[in-house]
Amino acid sequence: MRKFPLSILAASLVLAAGAAHAAGGEIAVIVKTSSSNYWQNVQKGATAAMADAKGYTMTFQGPATESAIADEVNMVENAVNRKVAGIVLGPSDPDALVPAVKKAWEAHIPVVIIDSVLADSGKQYYQSFLSTDNKKAGELCAQALIAKVGTTGKIAVMSYVAGAGSEIGRVGGFKDYLAAHSKLTIVGPFYSNSQMAIALNQTTDVLTSNPDLKGIFGANEPTAVGMGRALAQSGKAGKVVAVGFDGNEDLQGFIKDGTLDATAVQGSYQMGELGVKTVVSLIEKKPVKKNLDTGVVLVTKDNIDKPEAKNVLY
Repeated sequence: MRKFPLSILAASLVLAAGAAHAAGGEIAVIVKTSSSNYWQNVQKGATAAMADAKGYTMTFQGPATESAIADEVNMVENAVNRKVAGIVLGPSDPDALVPAVKKAWEAHIPVVIIDSVLADSGKQYYQSFLSTDNKKAGELCAQALIAKVGTTGKIAVMSYVAGAGSEIGRVGGFKDYLAAHSKLTIVGPFYSNSQMAIALNQTTDVLTSNPDLKGIFGANEPTAVGMGRALAQSGKAGKVVAVGFDGNEDLQGFIKDGTLDATAVQGSYQMGELGVKTVVSLIEKKPVKKNLDTGVVLVTKDNIDKPEAKNVLY
């Protein structure tokens, strides 16, 4: 039997140990749309996390619009077909993405879901879910509105994609809180398909047909921006209490000039950053939490320049 020097054996053991824990490959970050500032902020967080993900590369994709659900399904299926190491997914539809996520599971590709829930039938196929607690966020927006308009009168709900996981929780939480704590009448919800121009036109029509409107809620970034522009163009800014959602530069401007009374801002950067870190942990067989709340901050004119707001605005 041939004998090897101890130094060579030791080196071999180190290399073997390294190989056992070595990982790498492509991490596919696939979101609802690549055209919104919100999702671009998710991309910034994901890119930042890659600095510590040695041996990995990242791709970032999203359809042209959030309503292009079939395009997102194809992106996930293509990622599975090219055998990526892991997937971070913001699903545009809770049901439509389940079969694609199941294909990833069958191919032993770990999946981290961010932002919006996947249907219960898909829970077994992903390993971690990172999001805002959208129900609590919706309740927070309802509280802010009631604090300004009182408990009677008429308010409107400008929503985005009917049936999206985040929309169900967010608008559902908003409406349930109003029902339990006020006698406010709701006009809507109206669905913009996350298109700013559609939200602008819808809000303009709502303001015209409801001159007695006391308040209005815009439930995501493009919808809230369209809502804010409609309020400004109609001369209703500052006269109708408005609460938005998310925190891009347009919405920050609306807070500062009084068009919006408040906007609920999610940790979108954190979703991207923690999403990548979590999927890397999964690839490397490290334990992760099944559910992680990435938080929300209600931004107003009083706190917009404070660290708590600056940490989430984008």
